[in-house]
Amino acid sequence: MRILLAGASGFLGTRLSAHLTGAGHTVTTLVRRAPRNPAEVRWDPAAGALDPAVVAAADAVINLAGAGIGDKRWSAAYRELLRSSRLETAGTLAGVIAALPETDRPRTFLQASAVGWYGGTGDHPVTEKDPVARGFLPELCRDWEAAARPAADAGVRTVLLRTGLPLDGHGGFLQPLLPLFRFGLGARLASGRQWTPWISLADWLAATAFLLVTEGVEGPVNLVAPNPVTNTAFTRELARALHRPAFLAVPSFALDLALGEFGAEARRSQRVLPAALESAGFRWAHPTLPEALHAIL
Repeated sequence: MRILLAGASGFLGTRLSAHLTGAGHTVTTLVRRAPRNPAEVRWDPAAGALDPAVVAAADAVINLAGAGIGDKRWSAAYRELLRSSRLETAGTLAGVIAALPETDRPRTFLQASAVGWYGGTGDHPVTEKDPVARGFLPELCRDWEAAARPAADAGVRTVLLRTGLPLDGHGGFLQPLLPLFRFGLGARLASGRQWTPWISLADWLAATAFLLVTEGVEGPVNLVAPNPVTNTAFTRELARALHRPAFLAVPSFALDLALGEFGAEARRSQRVLPAALESAGFRWAHPTLPEALHAIL
């Protein structure tokens, strides 16, 4: 399969590109600088500039582009970057796809989104059928997904990848935690009662590849493991996997001081279930957190 990938320089994008290439697919990546090899193509999503021939040559398009949610404090300028980096890339790709003649359009468009769609769910489990919540992140996800709608309206199978917290030993959610836990400084966040929608990186890669070729699936898909855990349970299992104690707790005010407004998001409970993946017959390699941590560590 010929795949056009945006957001290939990020944590998930670099690993997905290698995974798909290793599976025998041809991956062309979109870059905003001068191309360094024949597998790269320059584009300018801020200006809506992308050669339609590049899109027409692809069997599938995957868009993972977007500034990192937890990379910086949420100043007004960074909030705007979070929005623009998502809406411009999704809108440019979807617009070019929709404008192509029907026979030239890719068959599939996988568009990144996030479980932030659901906001805080408390102990209530949610699936893809649940509506968008209110707040900055849910509304960002709503607008992000809406930017991809022209492709779906044009008849292209569009899948919205509502990703949870990917776990890997070399990046993602675990990266800042591992040094602390290895020194015996692991701690639950605030009350620890909040649910954590996690997924192993291996399962995220496998699920994304699965969605590329599973024709019957479209619309939102929660990319999470089928067994979410509370933050207390997550802390306990990670400490156990590393053979370290974890008796500490980070109070809410400390999270707010360290992370600003994102501290509230770190305390948000999201009991998200992968109903669409389960219905489609996807099989997780790591359905439980202990299995995932054992494989990773």
